[in-house]
Amino acid sequence: MPIELFTITAARALVEVAGCAMLGQALVYVLAGRKRTDNFVYQLFAILTRPVFALTRRLTPQLVRDDHIPFTAFLLVLWIWIGLGMAKRYVCLSQGLVCAGMS
Repeated sequence: MPIELFTITAARALVEVAGCAMLGQALVYVLAGRKRTDNFVYQLFAILTRPVFALTRRLTPQLVRDDHIPFTAFLLVLWIWIGLGMAKRYVCLSQGLVCAGMS
């Protein structure tokens, strides 16, 4: 496996973990209600998503309210995931590799 393909695949896996953690946190947010701060699983998801939310807060202007940062972070992660998928396809096509079975 070429190093470019490995790097893109590893970065995409990290982005997928962040996206899944955000979806899980949102699901626990809905199911746990007001007691979510006492929920161990919610706290675990909060630890996993904190760096993504902090990075999103730094990238967005102060005009964006803090209430909107989780949604904005999810959209940012989604676009990064799509971009990495396109980059992976480009690397596969430019090097003549067969990457159809790989995600």
